[in-house]
Amino acid sequence: MNKLRFEFYSSLNQRIIDALIVGIAFYLAYEIRFDWNIPAYHAYQFWLLFPAVMLGSVVVSSFLGTYRMIWRYVGLADGITVVRNYAAFSLLLLALRFGTPESLSILRVPLGVIIIEFLLSIEGSVSVRALRRLLHEGLATKALNGNRGSRVLLIGAGRAGVMVAKEIASRFDLRPLGFLDDDPKKAGTVINGLEVFGPLSSLESVVRKHSVQEVIICIPHPPRDTLKRVWALCEELAVPVKIVPTLEEILKGKVSIAAFREVEMDELLRRDPIDLSLGDTDAADTYRGKCILITGAGGSIGSELASQLFTLKPARLVLLDKDENGLNDTYLRVEAGGRAASVSPVVADIRFFERTRAIFDMFRPEVVFHAAAHKHVHLMELNPSEAVLNNVVGTRNLVELAAACGVSRFVLVSTDKAVKPTSIMGATKRICEMIVQAQKDHGNSHFCCVRFGNVLGSRGSVIPIFRKQIARGGPVTVTHADVQRFLMTIPEAVCLLIQAGALGSSREIFVLDMGEPVRIQDLARDVIELSGLRPGRDIHIEMTQLRRGEKISEVLVNDAAEKLMPTRFNKIHVISDQAFEPNRFAEALKNLEEAARREALEDIYRILREMNIGFRTEERTPVRSTSAVIRSAAARMM
Repeated sequence: MNKLRFEFYSSLNQRIIDALIVGIAFYLAYEIRFDWNIPAYHAYQFWLLFPAVMLGSVVVSSFLGTYRMIWRYVGLADGITVVRNYAAFSLLLLALRFGTPESLSILRVPLGVIIIEFLLSIEGSVSVRALRRLLHEGLATKALNGNRGSRVLLIGAGRAGVMVAKEIASRFDLRPLGFLDDDPKKAGTVINGLEVFGPLSSLESVVRKHSVQEVIICIPHPPRDTLKRVWALCEELAVPVKIVPTLEEILKGKVSIAAFREVEMDELLRRDPIDLSLGDTDAADTYRGKCILITGAGGSIGSELASQLFTLKPARLVLLDKDENGLNDTYLRVEAGGRAASVSPVVADIRFFERTRAIFDMFRPEVVFHAAAHKHVHLMELNPSEAVLNNVVGTRNLVELAAACGVSRFVLVSTDKAVKPTSIMGATKRICEMIVQAQKDHGNSHFCCVRFGNVLGSRGSVIPIFRKQIARGGPVTVTHADVQRFLMTIPEAVCLLIQAGALGSSREIFVLDMGEPVRIQDLARDVIELSGLRPGRDIHIEMTQLRRGEKISEVLVNDAAEKLMPTRFNKIHVISDQAFEPNRFAEALKNLEEAARREALEDIYRILREMNIGFRTEERTPVRSTSAVIRSAAARMM
């Protein structure tokens, strides 16, 4: 009730103000038309029509919706509406001027008066509305008293830059000084009251000349070179740098324009993101209307895989994971996307053959994406038996059941750590590749593998760790000054999986062209800088040491035994098949599983070295597994 009363009085006030504006404009129009000496007849006409003109103008404006607008948010579109509405009232006066008979000549307002009144009414009405907005935004007060906020320089004089300037000037204790923009046509111009000082190359001189205290980058998806130039120079000048959300995020209302965003994964790649469009007809046809099983669906890759496959309209998605919390998150996320496909969450452990077979019997999947695996190198060094049972035995179970079920596609998620492995995790993933490659063709069943580099933003990757360390104030820890990795984003990795599934025909291994590997130390610096901080000053980087099983650098291909070949996608390559003796491999696999179930660590390491997978442990000795330590402690207590 109070709200309605407020809105009524607010609207009433607007009508009173507009009536006064029209009345004054009508009076001044007569004075100006007759050079401040109104004849008696027209003076009589003025006083006769004066109240009718005031009331008529308000009635017409009310009918056309003028008083539905809120003055403190008035903009250009509202100003045009005001002009239109006053023009309608002036047309009414013109109709009276030319349409009334001679007997009612008193209603014939002089043409000059009508024109002058229209112009003065527009000027007055628009002015009071603009003044209301200025008072609301505090700009009038700042103009009179001076803005004593931090002096800010904006990089980018485009639409986003103009929006940022308006937002920070009205809502924050910041004083925008002007823009830098590489567009030569904008140099020296004034946009929204702010000067474009020149190109980005003049950053240093502008910062010094105008005593800039902060720089804000207002370019949607700024190039990496631009970001690095700005960060490097501002670091020397001790000026903080922030980056605003992308224009798309702003316009879609995802975030406020003043909410400086976190680092985007694409900005850390040191290359352009690879677009493997899922609009490809073969990919869409491969999965449309199929029942698709995704293992590890609760993880970062599995969750994104489920979301992207859902857009290809499968008949059913079977989401399998032993982590019920992660699985539930993925299920809710996919189910919220619509009802085009049935989504079935399944809590299960692929190490148990009978349970996994029951799932295959129930859903009869036609496509399998196998993303479930233990992936943390240092943890698997402490739990080698678990790595073997989960990664190797679980994959063998899936491959055997997929072949028996006659799936059309089976895609294994592998890793570059499988190449010349120095870790238990890497060794088990290479064996998983061999399990897929050892599978014989069965009719229309196609098996393949996909090797990833490090996936940025996935659970357990370095980026979330770096962010937490930065949030705590540092330091950011890196295991070795020279350690480097191939990097890819989660969407890139998942697109590669989906396209590889469509390409696969006979036990291939696919890899994505990820450019040059990136030093993790450089990656740490990028995350710090793109968070608006300075490495070595705000946040320090500390070197620790390589953990067991970790390499200084990874490779995607074993040069001694593998060869890269092109596919119809420029950025996807296939690795030539590496020959091995299947019977001998099957026997080694059986012995490895038995050793893992017995927690015989020495036997596990010995078998891995004898399997001709390039497993190297010369610099290390096996450690006791976590389960072995627990059993030993329990025995002593007895």
